[in-house]
Amino acid sequence: MVDVAVIIVSWNVRDYLIKCLRSVFAEFKRSGLSGEVWVVDNASTDGTVALLGDLFPQIHLLANEHNPGFGAANNQGMRAAAERQPRYYFLLNPDTVLNPGALKELVRCLDERPDGGMAGARLVYGDGRFQHSAFTFPGVRQLLFDLYPLPSRLYETRLNGRYRRSRFQRNGKPFAIDHPLGATMLVRAEVAEATKGFDESYHMYCEEIDWSWRVQAAGWKIYAVPTAEIVHYGGESTRQVPARSLVNLWRSRAQLYEQHHGRVKLAIARQLVIRGMRRKAAHTTDPELKCAYEEIVAIWQNGHQPIEGQAAGLQVAGGK
Repeated sequence: MVDVAVIIVSWNVRDYLIKCLRSVFAEFKRSGLSGEVWVVDNASTDGTVALLGDLFPQIHLLANEHNPGFGAANNQGMRAAAERQPRYYFLLNPDTVLNPGALKELVRCLDERPDGGMAGARLVYGDGRFQHSAFTFPGVRQLLFDLYPLPSRLYETRLNGRYRRSRFQRNGKPFAIDHPLGATMLVRAEVAEATKGFDESYHMYCEEIDWSWRVQAAGWKIYAVPTAEIVHYGGESTRQVPARSLVNLWRSRAQLYEQHHGRVKLAIARQLVIRGMRRKAAHTTDPELKCAYEEIVAIWQNGHQPIEGQAAGLQVAGGK
């Protein structure tokens, strides 16, 4: 049995991953927590697998020959780690660096709160700027901020799903949230098993929101932990394919709204997205973005369709 099983899913971010792993092992040493690391590589072509074997022989490396998606790869890592009977799974993006005490503070938060099923860290960008890391569940209002010009003073408010920055002071107490950013998620092992991990039909984006919705529906709370600070560079994999990433994001959002909102709210959301994306397509001079916007319109008109070859069902992380 170990305290924490760290799961890192990587795709073509070798240099960031090395820094991330060094910070993880340093944190294990500082904190006194017992733990092991599983890296799931989604068919990287930048030499990740070969280099990891040389630099970090102690990790468990799962090298996929294709990219099954973020959620499926995390589930794969949790299934592999389940035999160590961890108390917690720590799902971590490879473009992160743990600041001293971060992991210990996340574990302490859930150790002290038996009702807590999941916890997220306080995130900062590489230059130290504050990064929003916790959000309310998305509804119709949040779509307006993504699709239409609104007063800039409103973007930092609850209307756009944000929690007040003052709640994230470095010495602040943990507070309940709807969902964390998927870059850092500490999940109680029994919660991961009971809620069956990520829904693998989400190829990329929104899978942490869907899982958080199900965790709370099962009676568990989710917390943000301001004393646990982690650097998150952000988007290092997805910016390699920007237009395709945009389509993946809005495909996943379509699925999320279909699964978690009623008929009326879904109908309103569809009209907002279709009109907003048509507007963006009409104003862009980038042919790739124009095609992406038009594809998003078709997705929201016809209902999301799973990407060919991806899993349609839930996979139990460490389940029976």
